[in-house]
Amino acid sequence: MKRVGFVLKVRRDKIEEYKERHTQVWPEMLNALRRTGWRNYSLFLRPDGLLFGYFETPKDFQAALAGMAREEVNARWQALMSPYFEALEGSRPDEVMQELEEVFHLD
Repeated sequence: MKRVGFVLKVRRDKIEEYKERHTQVWPEMLNALRRTGWRNYSLFLRPDGLLFGYFETPKDFQAALAGMAREEVNARWQALMSPYFEALEGSRPDEVMQELEEVFHLD
């Protein structure tokens, strides 16, 4: 499994609403993530809006993103989520995720 970490920036004025949205992720979106190999997926959010995401995949980051890009539900979810993020410049959130380099792992 490949461990993937990424960052995005949630708009400060949208943080509470963003958190609320994630208490009700659509079942079809959850199924698409599982179907395309996203495992152990978590999101962590700082009070200033910095979002850290983590997941594990049998593929690499780009392949995992490409798998989701082929899912119709992903386009709808990304459109719903776009207003919550800073600096998208016309892109979808999943197109501007910045992958972090793993520099240490205990196991």
